[in-house]
Amino acid sequence: MHIGLIGLGKMGFSMRERLRRNGIQVTGFDRNPVVSDVGSLTELAAVLPAPRIAWVMVPSGETTAAVINDLSELLSAGDLVIEGGNSRYTEDQLHADKLGSEGIRYLDCGVSGGVWGKDNGYALMVGGDPTDVAEAMPVFDALRPSGARADSFVHAGATGAGHYAKMVHNGIEYGLMQAYAEGYELLAAQENVNDVPGILRAWQEGTVIRSWLLELAVHALEDDPGLTRVAGYVEDSGEGRWTVEEAMKAEVPTPAIAAAVFARFASRQEDSPAMKLVAALRGQFGGHAVKPAESAVDAGETGAAPSAAEQAVGDSGGPE
Repeated sequence: MHIGLIGLGKMGFSMRERLRRNGIQVTGFDRNPVVSDVGSLTELAAVLPAPRIAWVMVPSGETTAAVINDLSELLSAGDLVIEGGNSRYTEDQLHADKLGSEGIRYLDCGVSGGVWGKDNGYALMVGGDPTDVAEAMPVFDALRPSGARADSFVHAGATGAGHYAKMVHNGIEYGLMQAYAEGYELLAAQENVNDVPGILRAWQEGTVIRSWLLELAVHALEDDPGLTRVAGYVEDSGEGRWTVEEAMKAEVPTPAIAAAVFARFASRQEDSPAMKLVAALRGQFGGHAVKPAESAVDAGETGAAPSAAEQAVGDSGGPE
């Protein structure tokens, strides 16, 4: 089988290598000519045998939409497009309709495996017509890990189901990472604990919280024991937010995932306005000491008059 792969970034580049390793002929296109096999999408369409299969692996949103639009003009009726990026599931029907107007078939595929997928394989969640899924199965089998297909591949349902499954997968991932991170911080804060990396490593076998994410946490601490080279600033791809939004629509409680998403927002604030107000309120109603901001210390403005609450209760243990 011969397919086209559009987008040879960190994921796409590794996927091309794994496909080739497992007997799939791949012609890849990327804007970076160093990694691209052809010079344009037009050249890519020209070298693929009919019915053509083109796998799209580019950033979600406008970039994906632009590639889908180009393929609708370059491909022919009966060809198949597989969209494997992190698109929002609501976009899949739009892509399917755009291509379908030209008789081009469409599958959406959530892909999990990260940079390790080239060697370990990828978990795949696919949405679309069963006949199209069956036609592309040699590609899916080449990408997934060895072993039972059902352990790493699912035809999740109709168009959009693959990306919906991947969205929920990433939401769960947010919650798991946050739980490990909070446990790590709690361990590091305990004075009588002197081997935090060793504790995490000891959890890898036999415990009920063992996982690949835990293994990766151990690797990270082995590489940088104090995490001194890492800033506590965490981006999000959007899928955690989408998961929370979908949970609200469905009235399904997802407190752990929601808290993990908000924790990422908090990580981007050097001095949280919300927590400033919490500190100020504790000073107002409870007379609790308030740590001055660095700017106030620099300006010598730390001698503010005591609040009414401070005058009333002093340091005698007022309301919390």
